[in-house]
Amino acid sequence: MRLQLLDTQVETDVPRTTVGPAGDHGSVEMQELYETLNILAGGIETLNNDGQRFSNESLQSDAQSERQTSIYSPPFYSSPTGYKMRARLYLNGDGNARRTHMSLFFVLMRSLNDPILKFPFNYKVTFCMYDQTPAQRHIIDSFRPDIRSNSFQRPRSDMNIASGIPKFFPLAMIQQEGNPYVRDDTMFIKVMVDFGDMPKTLLPYALSLNPGLPMHVQQAMIKQEAERRVQQQSE
Repeated sequence: MRLQLLDTQVETDVPRTTVGPAGDHGSVEMQELYETLNILAGGIETLNNDGQRFSNESLQSDAQSERQTSIYSPPFYSSPTGYKMRARLYLNGDGNARRTHMSLFFVLMRSLNDPILKFPFNYKVTFCMYDQTPAQRHIIDSFRPDIRSNSFQRPRSDMNIASGIPKFFPLAMIQQEGNPYVRDDTMFIKVMVDFGDMPKTLLPYALSLNPGLPMHVQQAMIKQEAERRVQQQSE
């Protein structure tokens, strides 16, 4: 099986949209959505970066035989001067999830940027395993860091201890012939760090957009959907 780990660099210095005067609750809510969506749109762009993908054949057989219990994605940054991080995947599970679930974890790494960054790291991390059929029933799960954990303090070695979601996806489902998450022996997993507290209800829509669309088109579609939802809430 071939695995593609898609890392997402979430830029926070994108232009923000002004939507109305301060004090207007609806306008403030819309502005917060726009700011979050701009951050997301900046992150989606790296889905098209083939150089940041990790692939290896026969990973599942290696995991089951315990020749290789886990694999790492290439390192990536939250911004040019941001956090350095990577994903760690246990195809055959880890700990209590061993032999029952795929386990997916987030790893903070030491970098030259650390002296100017805020620690402990306290931003929500979202994992998405793509349904490669038109149904687009993606598997999406998130976690918020435990800021008391050493995993999210400033790294003192090359990598902190991985932390994340041990029971990310049942092995029984991924091993089913014809499942929508493995096509042509390939699986796609996206990692997104959310610096803007995107509403949970909006995330599936954003992740359902075609990554092949130009970024300005994706951003326009997400903003349009956000406007529609805010308008519905105000009615």
